[in-house]
Amino acid sequence: MSKKDYSTWTKEQFVDEVARLRKRKKYGLVWEDKPEDVVEQCKTELPVLKEVKSKAIAKDKNGLVNILIEGDNYHALSVLNYTHKGKIDVIYIDPPYNTGARDWKYNNNFVDINDGYRHSKWLSMMKNRLGLAKNLLKRNGVLIITIDDNEFCTLGLLLDEIFPSKERAIVVIKYNPAGTARSGFSRMHEYAIFLLNRGQEIEKKPAPLDIRDQNLRRHGSGANRKDNPTMFYPIWVDKKTLKIIGVGEVPPARFHPKSQTVECKNYYEVWPLDDNEKEKRWYYGKERVKTNGTNELTAKWVRERLHIYFHTDNASEQKYPSVWIGSEYDAGAHGGSLVRDIVGKEFPFPKSLYAVKDCLKAIIKSNKKAIVLDFFAGSGTTGHATVLLNKEDGGNRRFILCTNNENNIATDVCYPRIKAAIDGHKDYRDITGIPSNLKYFRTAFVGAEPNDKNKEALTKQATEMLCMREDTFEPVKDTETVKIFKNSNQHTGIVFDEDAIPSLKKEIAKIGGAWSVYIFSLGDDTFEDEFEDMKEKITVAPIPEAILRVYRRLFKP
Repeated sequence: MSKKDYSTWTKEQFVDEVARLRKRKKYGLVWEDKPEDVVEQCKTELPVLKEVKSKAIAKDKNGLVNILIEGDNYHALSVLNYTHKGKIDVIYIDPPYNTGARDWKYNNNFVDINDGYRHSKWLSMMKNRLGLAKNLLKRNGVLIITIDDNEFCTLGLLLDEIFPSKERAIVVIKYNPAGTARSGFSRMHEYAIFLLNRGQEIEKKPAPLDIRDQNLRRHGSGANRKDNPTMFYPIWVDKKTLKIIGVGEVPPARFHPKSQTVECKNYYEVWPLDDNEKEKRWYYGKERVKTNGTNELTAKWVRERLHIYFHTDNASEQKYPSVWIGSEYDAGAHGGSLVRDIVGKEFPFPKSLYAVKDCLKAIIKSNKKAIVLDFFAGSGTTGHATVLLNKEDGGNRRFILCTNNENNIATDVCYPRIKAAIDGHKDYRDITGIPSNLKYFRTAFVGAEPNDKNKEALTKQATEMLCMREDTFEPVKDTETVKIFKNSNQHTGIVFDEDAIPSLKKEIAKIGGAWSVYIFSLGDDTFEDEFEDMKEKITVAPIPEAILRVYRRLFKP
């Protein structure tokens, strides 16, 4: 960033500069704010989304759709301000730490340790995005940001400025047991900043397994199959939810299961075999498991085997501590190595899958329909953690991931990692193979000049945004003048020519149910009079005006 050459300035320029400086904040966080190219771009071009249909994944017929957006996160957040304003339950982001190691760019140039404005650039970049993200949170929504010492203090001040009604809770996570070589202390930790509503409670943490649960497989004296053959039988565990769904018969003495965990079509069959495949017996009899298994028992994956546990302590939850220490938070073992094994590529500084999962769990453990956003998605850990949390408790949470494609991060790392989490990976059966759905989008642009040509272009390219806003992705009708999409609860109708309104009304009358209708208009005509006879079941909005209204607010000079 070059210094200003005052020697060439006119009197008017000096007057304007003095006025600008007088307006500048005198107290608090102050930095040299340089215009950012991606922000300036939105003054001449408006962002839209185009689906990459070849990357769609559909593995859960009754499930909701997760979203992956490839493009600059400022543009993605701009689109989400139309599609998801006030809809997000938790935002988790892991932004660049601004260490000076040339690990992020500002206006297409790497920011290194010698850049005298690197802190100002980082603050400008973060302010632009956090300002957009703020609009997406629900009233009780929570923002989680991981950061290290380089920008910890300045980030705190920035958060106070953008979210003055929120309060900060800080967790220290030991993510690097070996420590990072540097002058002074060996750094092993980073911070997770939770931005909460004042007085907001977080979820309780399950007590450690050895305190809370005991293996249903008997141990000690009298634990062998021969000691009580009627206690040797298979327990059936649902593949998707890991709920106990039944029991099998006590086998004849000559029968010996080949494995402790046997995979069947829709469920797993779990036998009381120890780690050496020695035949043991259960603590509970068949009838008790059959009658109360769902409430009393829990199935968990441990080292590629399903184990059945029963609860031994009713007071089994406790508050999350402010310091997280444990092998599960090791970013090397459960971040870098995990990504490398799954996608076959190195990725710098991924988070531990379990650190992210616990951050989310602290906020949305009880909210099984939560929407999670990560606009610094990187390797896709937040998406993976979201579906893994669903696997643990049968939830139906969704994620929205936004990442650029610098060094093919989106196409070669993030997407393959999410695909493996959904489809399954042979070496990580316990944390992959989680049936889910995904839509993949790329950002595109239309002209911002408010003329008829650009309005028509924006309308034609708005279909994906409207489907995302309404969460209706299943096509019902697709013509040049009318498009209809649906989900299990409602339909979305898009009319590109007002002469096709009668045709859409016939479809609405025939199909019934709730509808959201969008009609192309060069002005702001809502066409509500056209639907007066069915106003109880539909909402009507003009496009592109409904979208332009949001963009005018975001991109005002």
